[in-house]
Amino acid sequence: MGKVHESIDGRLRAFVEKQPVFFVATAPSGPDGHVNVSPKGIPGSFVVIDDHTVAYVDLTASGSETIAHLRENGRITIMFCAFDGPPNIVRLHGRGRFVTLYDEGFDDLLALFPADLPEERGTRAVIVVDVERVSDSCGYGVPLMSYEGERDLLPPYMERKGVDGRADYRRLKNRVSIDGLPGFDMDPAPR
Repeated sequence: MGKVHESIDGRLRAFVEKQPVFFVATAPSGPDGHVNVSPKGIPGSFVVIDDHTVAYVDLTASGSETIAHLRENGRITIMFCAFDGPPNIVRLHGRGRFVTLYDEGFDDLLALFPADLPEERGTRAVIVVDVERVSDSCGYGVPLMSYEGERDLLPPYMERKGVDGRADYRRLKNRVSIDGLPGFDMDPAPR
């Protein structure tokens, strides 16, 4: 049986910060559209800002479902699983917002992360989540798995594209979600 916590306390914070991978889930409003679940795991791309706020670096990729869904309704869940050591699953439910590399405040948010993930490495936004519900559960059904290392592929790939290539890629792949919702916007606008 799971337990709901008041906040992201010391034990939970240590657990989530230790995990090499986390999963982000969002969905459009209403009965139609696709639920999106994305694995994340670039080292240094997730931070706990305080007991009720977390953030992660959103890298340029083949879609922009999370941004599209946050733009529409703000709902987001982040899940962490223990793949080694004692079993545990932690879920952070909340409301998210995004600050793109074209928005005011982006550099201040990016400075919160220990990783060197500037735009040259593919960073397109920072996702900030105001956590409304913190829970953990046993994780007995999660398999034990060995961590072998990072796939340092996406950041170097984006680096090779150059400024114009990254912008072209985002225009081509990130402007709308798979359901046709507005996704990543190349022009700064208030949100």
